[in-house]
Amino acid sequence: PAARPEERQELALNLGMLFDTSESMRKDLKLSQESAIRFLDAIPRARDLLLIFFDRDIRISRYSSENQQGIFGRILETKGEGYTALYDAIAVYLSRVAGTPGRKVLVLFTDGDDTTSQVPPHEVQRLVRSTEVTIYPVAFPGAHRPTSADALRARSFLVSLAEASGGRVFQPAASRELAGIYQSILDELGTQYVLGYVSDNPKHDGKFHRITVEVKRPGLKVRHRPGYE
Repeated sequence: PAARPEERQELALNLGMLFDTSESMRKDLKLSQESAIRFLDAIPRARDLLLIFFDRDIRISRYSSENQQGIFGRILETKGEGYTALYDAIAVYLSRVAGTPGRKVLVLFTDGDDTTSQVPPHEVQRLVRSTEVTIYPVAFPGAHRPTSADALRARSFLVSLAEASGGRVFQPAASRELAGIYQSILDELGTQYVLGYVSDNPKHDGKFHRITVEVKRPGLKVRHRPGYE
């Protein structure tokens, strides 16, 4: 029998997972590891999986849908130590998937803190706007006080990634919340539509152009990229 549309979409999914293993994630590492493993259990059919661990260094592994042996062990043996190259890690991921076909989804397990990146945050946000990737940050408290300037800046950055790409930020406080988070992401992946858009403005001026998507059916909520460059 022919595959249902949502099955075809899942089979064509290019999944990225960025996993923060820096010192600031140490107290959240157990929950973060459980989050990543349970997420992989929830989405078993990604065609291509790019797994990136990052602290001061960035370590990349690529897996096909048929070959993901040992991936749970790699996640569980990580330790929280070192500085955080979050912005660099996102830039590396985006450069790897830019121009590749298929639907691209990035799940980011981090507290949003960055201490050592060479790439500035505004450049990461520009790259996100120019790459067809939907980003779902799974945000953890980290080492900063929730109301501190560092914590607010980190959370604001994660929110900006989600909003610019049409994704959402999730903030699990306990493992019992993980199943609901992943079901929300799965529901979204199964109900999203890909809309093509061609501007009637022939100029490529490098400026950001906002777009609005409206639906006629009452009661529907629309979340999409705010525009393009």
